[in-house]
Amino acid sequence: MISIGIDVSKRKSTVAIINVMGEILQTPFDIEHSKHGLEKLWDLIKDYPKDQVKFIMEATGIYHLGLLNELQKQGYFVHVANPLLIKKYFDAEIRKGKTDRKDALKLSRYGTEKWWLLQEHSTTDQVYLDLQFLSREYNSFLTAKIKLKVQLSNLIERTFPGLEKILKGHYWALLLDFYELYPCASLVREMSEKKFSTKFIKLAAKKGHRKGAQIAQSIYQLAHECVTFEPNNQVAALSVKHCVTLLRSTEEATIDIITQMNELAKELPEYEVVKKMKGVGDKLAPRLIAEIGDVRRFKDSKSLIAYAGIDAPPYQSGQFEGTNRHISKRGSKSLRKCGYEVMMALKSSKPKEDNAVYEYMLKKEAEGKNKKLVKIAGLNKFLRMYYARVMEVYQN
Repeated sequence: MISIGIDVSKRKSTVAIINVMGEILQTPFDIEHSKHGLEKLWDLIKDYPKDQVKFIMEATGIYHLGLLNELQKQGYFVHVANPLLIKKYFDAEIRKGKTDRKDALKLSRYGTEKWWLLQEHSTTDQVYLDLQFLSREYNSFLTAKIKLKVQLSNLIERTFPGLEKILKGHYWALLLDFYELYPCASLVREMSEKKFSTKFIKLAAKKGHRKGAQIAQSIYQLAHECVTFEPNNQVAALSVKHCVTLLRSTEEATIDIITQMNELAKELPEYEVVKKMKGVGDKLAPRLIAEIGDVRRFKDSKSLIAYAGIDAPPYQSGQFEGTNRHISKRGSKSLRKCGYEVMMALKSSKPKEDNAVYEYMLKKEAEGKNKKLVKIAGLNKFLRMYYARVMEVYQN
């Protein structure tokens, strides 16, 4: 039986091979993440039965995924270790040092010591993989969208302060169109009120807004009253144009991604059940499923809560037992973020019918807990219910 430790890097990895007796069969060597590099590895282990070979690697964001996929295609056992767990394991050594070669050997030794305890990395269903990939892309575009909104807000504050207060909420698309045409308040001041109102009413009508005349009057008055710091009109127009273009592009991307995620999620048996849960809508349902994945991989609801990183591990020593504990945050940051959004949606919707999660949050608020703690407590209960309902779907 041999343990193969792989220290994964970008486009290359360092590999070490030892047997369960601790004997080094192959000193650490590098392989490229290519067909040639993998053929080098296959040649070294081709004489060993596949059921006697175990690969151990750390989860390294995205760099390990390609290699993991190739190893599983060949039918090998692969254990993907939690980096924090491996770090704690390495910390047991008195004399410390870090190189790729040493890390590969340490992973190999970890494999021999934990040989019978290692769990094989499950080959997740392709739908879950696709959903998770799209969810991460959605989060990236969402981050870019937020930054662009801040940038646009700063531009408005300099060239047309107060415009956002008039064109807010469902007037967002109208705001982008208008500000792209009139990036400076001076451009409105140069026009007569009648001429401006006529043009604005036509612009508003294209977006389906009927109060164009009232809004035009407010904007025209604002243009004459606001104090601005305006650059050259051409400079302002260039900045606004590109900011608005990028905003429209990111919005279109997020809409397309969510649409595709919903189409994929509909193939899963838990989709309708998750959508019916309060606080979860068309946008949050596929994201939530994507971040949790196949719920059957968790042995119970506590495991799912731990995966989200909102568990509070016990702390006890001698006669002391800690009661004021914090959540671990040693889990999926993306799931915590998505779950927190669900709690915010649930809190703002204020469901009239009985809802266990909402009532639980109200109870915590009545106890004097702060808003963030209330939402985390609600998410804890929500995930327990999620686990129970989805498992019921798979068991029936």
